Amino acid sequence: MEVIKLRELKKAYRHKSNETPALSGINLTIRQGELVAIMGPSGSGKSTLLNILGLMDSPSSGEYYLNGQSVHQIRKHKAHITRNQMIGFVFQNFALLKDYTAQDNVLLPLTYRKLRNNERVAKAKYYLQKVGLAEHVHKKPDELSGGQQQRVAIARALAAEPALILADEPTGNLDRKTGEDIMELLQEINREGKTVIIVTHDMELAKKCHRIIELVDGIIHTDRPNLASSIVNEYEL
Repeated sequence: MEVIKLRELKKAYRHKSNETPALSGINLTIRQGELVAIMGPSGSGKSTLLNILGLMDSPSSGEYYLNGQSVHQIRKHKAHITRNQMIGFVFQNFALLKDYTAQDNVLLPLTYRKLRNNERVAKAKYYLQKVGLAEHVHKKPDELSGGQQQRVAIARALAAEPALILADEPTGNLDRKTGEDIMELLQEINREGKTVIIVTHDMELAKKCHRIIELVDGIIHTDRPNLASSIVNEYEL
């Protein structure tokens, strides 16, 4: 099943009379269950592409289909609903609310769900346990290490049970060992059936993905299965 399908996707930013292209005709299909790394130098369009995939930005032209539905057909006031239901985000800087406990941060994407409070709390505790933080549910971010904060962010991304996880430099603020632990967690999530897309500068991290896409100057320079990956999926067959 195709989770993402892009056809001639373009994005340009305007400033006064000047126009700066960020994406210059992206054609891309990502299937359910893939673990994909997006790489490229600074200014190559990685973050722009991730923001469009996450419905946080709109393309200037082209088509984007999410689970077979044209994103252009999603009304503006429904974009946040689709994002909440279908997409989980993991950011480099964790993006946690510092005055909230780990549990409260994980509860955030469940706010708009038609669940009883005890059901939401049970879900938050379940996903914090899943990422190894069962004993830290009532701690605030400044009481946690960087790796623990990123695990809270991953639990939050999982709490709404989306089909797609988007991770922007998820190990960028972590030391090597902690980063490896976070990548192993993302691999585990992928093995459970989630589609995971990771933007990274780290080739060692990318080598653990099924597929590596390199952007250069707003276009896909290379898109190849990672034969070194120990995981074989439908894309590679």
